[in-house]
Amino acid sequence: MTRNVALFVTCLVDIMRPRIGFAAIRALEAAGCEVVVPQGQTCCGQPALNSGDRDHAVALAKQTIAALEPYEAIVVPSGSCAGTIRCHYPELFEQDATWLPRAQAVAAKTFEVMAYLDEVCGWKPDGVRLPATATYHDSCSGLRELGIKAQPRRLLNAIDGLSMSPLSGAETCCGFGGTFCVKYPAISNAIVGEKAAAIDATGANLLLAGDLGCLMNMAGKLHRDGSKVRAFHAIELIAGMGDGPAIGEEA
Repeated sequence: MTRNVALFVTCLVDIMRPRIGFAAIRALEAAGCEVVVPQGQTCCGQPALNSGDRDHAVALAKQTIAALEPYEAIVVPSGSCAGTIRCHYPELFEQDATWLPRAQAVAAKTFEVMAYLDEVCGWKPDGVRLPATATYHDSCSGLRELGIKAQPRRLLNAIDGLSMSPLSGAETCCGFGGTFCVKYPAISNAIVGEKAAAIDATGANLLLAGDLGCLMNMAGKLHRDGSKVRAFHAIELIAGMGDGPAIGEEA
């Protein structure tokens, strides 16, 4: 059965790491999905929402809902953006009788990409090989809002040659926190410093996660500390694109 899905690319992926979007499309198509990238999408409104700018968050949410509601399912390569749409949009419109049902309908069919591939499609990567050792960081929003923990690991375990090394404190925040790292840089740097040390201690040569913001924060700290660990969004490996430039290595 062909599933028709809309890919919500996210701002960071679009601007900083488009290959994550292409990897998501490749994996979804391999799982039998027909993928559309709606042209009307922009920011989901998460930065405004986290900063207390409710008016702009509502405006962006309305624009996003209108762009995504025609589709059977919405798939997002980010636990934080998927969590915003799925968990927080209905909260934004709980006093709005017109927009609440629209927000609830879009929320109900929004999925993080790896959860969608694993839970809905029942798919695993076939013929993907990458001899490497990786460790995995569980991003806060994906883990706590959407319950994303086992799904990416099941997909990664199907990659031939890839071994997984457990990360101490895998569920501990990396210090990014959206605008938190801008408002409180010293605290953020201390948190990511502890995370980087734990990543190096695994002996892995790859760092994986499901949110680009977290990956950029951790990859930046690892690079500043002289670490050789390379960072990728997990969907890149799952889609067979783990042989390209790591985050921070793009020309």
